[in-house]
Amino acid sequence: MTSALIPPIIPRRSPPGNWPRGRRGAAGTLPLPASPGQAPALAADVVYGLGRIDASGRVADRTVTRALGWHDGDRLTLTASAGVVTARRDPDGLAILPPRHYIVIPATLRYRCGLLPGDPVLLAARPAEDTLTAYSLAVVDQALAALIPFPARKGGDR
Repeated sequence: MTSALIPPIIPRRSPPGNWPRGRRGAAGTLPLPASPGQAPALAADVVYGLGRIDASGRVADRTVTRALGWHDGDRLTLTASAGVVTARRDPDGLAILPPRHYIVIPATLRYRCGLLPGDPVLLAARPAEDTLTAYSLAVVDQALAALIPFPARKGGDR
């Protein structure tokens, strides 16, 4: 069974004389919601990025390593504490920055910090201190929970 096609209904465009007055194409601005307080400014001396640890412990964000001015072959010293790994340029360091500018976090440090393959990390470069720090998101979450209240949801605490 075939049925007849129904033609589309396209409204006619009104002539220019019937358009609303005012600036052509300009819409009114909407009011911004009142802010509860001034948001803190981002520190100018820190460059942030996100990385993901692969199975070999490599993590990278070229924007962060470029901000430090590190080059292929630079020697690095890595230290770790609970959920935080810090890399510093050090002529006596045991780690070497490869041409692709990723940091290799040794297995012992990954184990100490609880970092697993696939885990995302927040990278923070401080050029003035010549350091790159990788924070596990568990550490970031704890810091946020301690400093900034999350909006309450119905039926939950966070």
